[in-house]
Amino acid sequence: MGNSESSSASSSDPRFNSACRAFTHTELEDLKSLFASLAAKSQSNGQYISPAVFKEYTGIEGPLGERLFGLVTQKQNDQKLTFQDLVVAKGTYEKGTKDDIEEFIFQLLDVNSDGVVTRSDLESALATMQSCIFPGPGSVEFVEILLTVATFERDDSLSFDDFRKWCNLLPSVRKFLGSLLMPSNSGSQVPKLICLESVDPNLVLLKREYAWVIGGALSHELDEWKLLYHSAVHGQSFNTFLGKISNNEGPTVLVIKDREGHIYGGYASQPWEKHGDFYGDLKSFLFRLYPKASIFRPTGANHNLQWCAVNFSSDSIPNGIAFGGRVNHFGLFVSANFDKGHTFECTTFGSPPLSRSSNIQPEVIECWVVLQKGPQQEMPESVKGTVLERFKEDRHMLNMVGLANSSE
Repeated sequence: MGNSESSSASSSDPRFNSACRAFTHTELEDLKSLFASLAAKSQSNGQYISPAVFKEYTGIEGPLGERLFGLVTQKQNDQKLTFQDLVVAKGTYEKGTKDDIEEFIFQLLDVNSDGVVTRSDLESALATMQSCIFPGPGSVEFVEILLTVATFERDDSLSFDDFRKWCNLLPSVRKFLGSLLMPSNSGSQVPKLICLESVDPNLVLLKREYAWVIGGALSHELDEWKLLYHSAVHGQSFNTFLGKISNNEGPTVLVIKDREGHIYGGYASQPWEKHGDFYGDLKSFLFRLYPKASIFRPTGANHNLQWCAVNFSSDSIPNGIAFGGRVNHFGLFVSANFDKGHTFECTTFGSPPLSRSSNIQPEVIECWVVLQKGPQQEMPESVKGTVLERFKEDRHMLNMVGLANSSE
């Protein structure tokens, strides 16, 4: 339906009338311009958008693209997307309530259009996502690590409640499926990974697919992630680790591969600095990447978010770095020797053990700094210097309370 017909549609279709009220005047004018442009490409005399042009606009091909076109055209099966259709779909998909949007996405995943979302539907949708975000051969079993997170019924169907749980564990998937009609598909953003020249790319744990999974849980724009530390190059040394990351402001991503082949880690929103207790904020989270991918964000149960201790001799202050849980029973802990650690069920992040065994033996450890856009704020004078230098400044106080080791 062209712009000339939109006024008559508004008087006859309450859904269109309601959707129009969700947009500002400027936004409606932008929608009219978008429709006119796509209708012109469709050579429809300004009347409708063709399936081919719509798929080119969204970048979604295959069964998922066909299903999206069908939902946007309200299943009329006439191969014509009208201006009325576009406004109603965007009104629901972009301006609707959280329930409206998730119901739309859930229907979208029913790529076979049989009224049931099955394992086959989900697998097909994920394969389309992979080709859209990561064209060409991939280095990660993308579909499998996302598919295995879902909980299916005995008949291989996915309930709406289990779909929601799946989306909560994979915010990157939810972000992608929730932004297909937007001019810039934020769900397709993948951070640029900057490796050190001395590191063989084949040794790097954090593949682009894994970075996309982690990035979906971040609220800011994804830009560049720079590798600061790799245990295969720099050695499994806590002091070296701290030295490599101490002069870089910004959040960090810690990635671990253990001897059982599982890959997991945590996003630390605050710098790794010495504390005798938990610290950090609610932007931190834990994640699994292989053999299944999941994000575990803070539940609000407590504020035991980050832990960083070194040169303490008290059993009540274990030396190493950790996320969540409680002392000696962390959600994820790596000892100061970087040769062992543990991962337990954790109320801080609502996470299960991240590996097959609770006691872990790290094989490879990486740390990346997340470089955010905008000028970097200079650190206050009181916190300048390397982490290790600031640790040494506390030695006198520690010796006074008998918690420091005798050796430097």
